[in-house]
Amino acid sequence: MTQVIRVGDITVHRIVEQEFAFMPALGTLPGLTPELLAENRAWMEPAALDAQDWLILCFQSYVLRTPHHTILVDSCVGNDKRRPNRPQWNMKSDDVYLSRLAAAGLRVEDIDVVMCTHLHTDHVGWNTRLENGRWVPTFPNARYVFTAQEYAYWQEMNAKAHVLPFNDSVLPVVEANRADMVAGDHEIGDLVRLLPTPGHTPGHVAVCFGRTGADGVISGDLMHSPLQARYPELSIMFDVDPAQAAVTRRAFLERYCDTGTLCCPAHFPSPSWGRIKPWGNGFRCETVAA
Repeated sequence: MTQVIRVGDITVHRIVEQEFAFMPALGTLPGLTPELLAENRAWMEPAALDAQDWLILCFQSYVLRTPHHTILVDSCVGNDKRRPNRPQWNMKSDDVYLSRLAAAGLRVEDIDVVMCTHLHTDHVGWNTRLENGRWVPTFPNARYVFTAQEYAYWQEMNAKAHVLPFNDSVLPVVEANRADMVAGDHEIGDLVRLLPTPGHTPGHVAVCFGRTGADGVISGDLMHSPLQARYPELSIMFDVDPAQAAVTRRAFLERYCDTGTLCCPAHFPSPSWGRIKPWGNGFRCETVAA
């Protein structure tokens, strides 16, 4: 599935690789109680929660087509990657992702920049593809942008224990001299800049775009489910620093609430993007039509 929306000077494409019931809501969000889930089930079903109370997540890239650059943000799961703990991702071999890029009128050669909000496995997978037994950059003309803080964190983790996605989807890009290590407030041209949003990982960033940086924002893994917008203090089990993630999430939602900025979460169920509105002591992402 692909969707497109125009925001100011930028055309935004959603390139969806997968969307499915990922994990049980209880446990995946450690602060979530059965009572709180029951209270919110009616509005979450069926898009964000299935009948077995599993969170439905989308795994997708956003592509920003500016007058000067074509920027792909987060490269999803990838093919031929060994992910033994995730059956839906392990040694995947379908043509969904590249065919949906093509449906959006994009070839891998058209991408100028690949920006990773962070370096978890479902955000770096298509950074590389298997060619004659070697991992090579999927996007041959692109510079790959990683924050230096994020890269240093995973380099340290990998030195302690082998991190599969770091080795098959990040290091080959670095070894091919296609990577740029940048600060958390790095700018890409005059229409795209990064915003530090730590907590999920130490060097996690959001990606702001538009003339003032406020036309739209890609939030990465700042939040995975609409339930975390409703209750920003609910952190997910994958957050490296859950307390910091909760503080960052509320500050982010407050920043963009009622501003008209298009918010593009990484994992919210389709159609994913919307505008942040207040909801009691929390927030909601009000759907915007493509």
